[in-house]
Amino acid sequence: MSLPSAAPPPQEFPAYRIGEFLPMLLLGWVLGTGLVLLVRFLGQALLTDPCEGRTLLALSMPLLLGPGGLAFTALSWRRPAQAALGLGLVVASFLPGLFLGARDIGALRTIGCAGGYIVLATPGTKSVSSLTLRGGETRELTGRIGGFTPKTHPEVFTLRGEATSPSLTVTLPKTQVKAGESFLVQITAAPNMPLNTFQAGVEARQTVGGKTYIADGLLEINVR
Repeated sequence: MSLPSAAPPPQEFPAYRIGEFLPMLLLGWVLGTGLVLLVRFLGQALLTDPCEGRTLLALSMPLLLGPGGLAFTALSWRRPAQAALGLGLVVASFLPGLFLGARDIGALRTIGCAGGYIVLATPGTKSVSSLTLRGGETRELTGRIGGFTPKTHPEVFTLRGEATSPSLTVTLPKTQVKAGESFLVQITAAPNMPLNTFQAGVEARQTVGGKTYIADGLLEINVR
């Protein structure tokens, strides 16, 4: 009768020595940071459009270094030095990778790459999304174009008011404004207007070099 073979001894978890781990972690972070800055520099040199491709550039390295570093660490977990190198790449994907990417995306929003909007407000408020009117009543609001800056879009925007009912009138005393400039909006409900909920809004449009930029603001009007 043959005896069963002895089971192989369990694999021991590798020992991670601080003196070996930290230098390789720092090396991985330096390599990752260098890749982030290199790709960032090349992308900004090659991209000529202020908006197109910028979001992909901002997110590409965090998305590559983070999962890539984790996969490298998982494959190298029995080799402490290489595992530490992979963790350094993961750290670089957050700082400076994700930090710079989030900052770049925030800057894209300020120049209108994420689209424009119009902030509508009543006196004493920052913004409103709905308004209650009685038949024959007129309310005044202020509007301001956001998402664009006077520096990146110095030309004027043309304003247009619109409503879902012909009995609801949107009047704009000033029809051409610049980004960030405050303007007056008057909304009037006709005296015989039925009690219901309608929508009214303001659109701002600018065309420069064959490219059109649009910002809009919408209100829910409750006629009571």
